[in-house]
Amino acid sequence: MLGRSTERGQAVVDDIIRAGGRAAFLPVDVVDRGSMEAAGATLEATGGTDILVNAAGVNSSASFADLQDEEWDRLLDVNLSAVFRACQIFVPQMRNRPGGASIINISSASSGPPLSRVIGYAAAKAGLNNVTQYLARELAPDGIRVNAIIPGFFPAEQNRALLTRERVDNIVAHTAMRRLGEPEELDGALLWLAASRASSFVTGALIHVDGGFSAMTI
Repeated sequence: MLGRSTERGQAVVDDIIRAGGRAAFLPVDVVDRGSMEAAGATLEATGGTDILVNAAGVNSSASFADLQDEEWDRLLDVNLSAVFRACQIFVPQMRNRPGGASIINISSASSGPPLSRVIGYAAAKAGLNNVTQYLARELAPDGIRVNAIIPGFFPAEQNRALLTRERVDNIVAHTAMRRLGEPEELDGALLWLAASRASSFVTGALIHVDGGFSAMTI
């Protein structure tokens, strides 16, 4: 597992080990190419990479008028450029792996029809959807599938400032299942794309796990 927070990353690794799995944590900063290259070299030396999940993300509650250049750049760098960077670094060791390889990008419901107060995040995630489908076309001959999961609304640290009571009520009213998602409800799509032969012919897909949010109109 790669991440910026050693404390949080190691906690996940410990949970995996307690459950009988094998895992290790490598500290990495996704906006630092040197840091990513070092992590890539470590993984290649220990057997290479079969599955890459690009899940780093940041958001901002600033309005369009108030969003500063530095924050706009940070939103695009973490949410979009970091995925491009990671794929460039890890794809060479993912090519022609026995059984194939899988890249899974974590997009957002804000990547489609625009949501209020998330212009930089939404722009980055819309770009991520396009990058996902571009790479699916380019990497298919190398045995690498590339897909994106588009979650609906799941309470998390990065969106806590945005999920006011009024906003949550509006989201729930626009969600067919009339509730927010639970983190474990993302597991099925993730495992299907990552490790199941049932998804062996799936690439370039943008898969909504949103309780029907994307299916709702007025």
